Amino acid sequence: MSAAPAGSGWQVVRLLSAPHRLGFFAAALVFAASGLWWAGVWIAGALGHPPAWAVPPAAAHAVFMSLGFMPLFVTGFWLTAGPRWLGLPGIDARSLLWPVGTMLLSWGLAVAGFHASAWLAALGLTLGAAAWTALCWRFTTMLRRSRADDRLHASGVTLACWAGAAAWWVAAGAAAMEQINVLRSASIFALWGFAATVFTVASHRMLPFFEGGAPGWLEALPPRWLLVALCGALWVEGVFSVASLWWQPWPRGVLWSRVVLDASVGGLLLGLAGRWALMHSLRIRLLAMLHAGLLWLAVSFGLAAVSGAMQALSDGHASLGLAPVHALTMGYLGTTLMAMAARVVSGHSGRPVVADATLWALHWALQVGVLSRVIGSVWPAASSLFIAVAALVWAAVATAWAWRYGRWLGQPRADGRSP
Repeated sequence: MSAAPAGSGWQVVRLLSAPHRLGFFAAALVFAASGLWWAGVWIAGALGHPPAWAVPPAAAHAVFMSLGFMPLFVTGFWLTAGPRWLGLPGIDARSLLWPVGTMLLSWGLAVAGFHASAWLAALGLTLGAAAWTALCWRFTTMLRRSRADDRLHASGVTLACWAGAAAWWVAAGAAAMEQINVLRSASIFALWGFAATVFTVASHRMLPFFEGGAPGWLEALPPRWLLVALCGALWVEGVFSVASLWWQPWPRGVLWSRVVLDASVGGLLLGLAGRWALMHSLRIRLLAMLHAGLLWLAVSFGLAAVSGAMQALSDGHASLGLAPVHALTMGYLGTTLMAMAARVVSGHSGRPVVADATLWALHWALQVGVLSRVIGSVWPAASSLFIAVAALVWAAVATAWAWRYGRWLGQPRADGRSP
């Protein structure tokens, strides 16, 4: 097939030519919007004009960041990779238009409701939960139809997606009844049981495809026990985190048990990260980005262990606050998302599958934002400054990423092939 004409530009119809185009484009919109919204909230407050809130800002921020763009990225990824993993025919992206469109509408209503009306926020969350549940049913149908020998990763993704659906419905009900602690619980469960679990399963499965000349040990999938152990640790951490919203202080024995678990998982992840460094995989930028994400996951568990020890030694009066959570969200999930989504978009748009200068710059900017947010959690005297910097950096990185890769998703393939 000949190359695309030089004058070929962006066309919305191209988003319907492949599931990753539609899902990732919608995700990019929400990704950028979430960052700009939260940065705008901080800027308005700094200027002395804080917005009105019908839902407390911390709870609104948590539910938007955990269930906003992540499900849309998962939709684009899973309905592209899933059929290949399961030996099934490809998916017609046009069949995804209504659930993806509904999720976009749902977040428009929810964000407006965060400021104007809890009932409007609940309506938006309900629409999103319904659309995501329909997609989860489709994921389940794919799994049941498959005759592939290895369905471990597909099962893990599907289970995590249903966990996200459950959290979404709980969040909708909590917003309607103005039960803020329930809303926060739903966000935490969505973070650990859905987003972090999907990313861990996908990383375990996709690592060999990022190899591109990396050392030979990456040619085989990492052992299954590692996947089961990491996912189990994520769910245990999620249960502990939700329970901590309702029962305080915890008995010291429980706190020290959590410290041992967090420290063990953090040490395991640091060992894996060290193996990557020793094998010189950091010469490949995309792998270096995944390495950085893995390091942030290790740091998250390490910070959680330190925070738990502080609580145990102070009868619950001292901790590291939200530092472990933001090392997980901005650090692990944010860094890994940028690497994986960029790889998918680049490969499927006929461009080199590399972290070029632009993506590499966005990666390092994000690392500055993550570090700033973690410092803001552990240094109360300067927290406002560091959190504001983190919010602005996140908004800039998300918007720049969405602008670049969103344009590619609506353009013809650079190599002239069909999508």
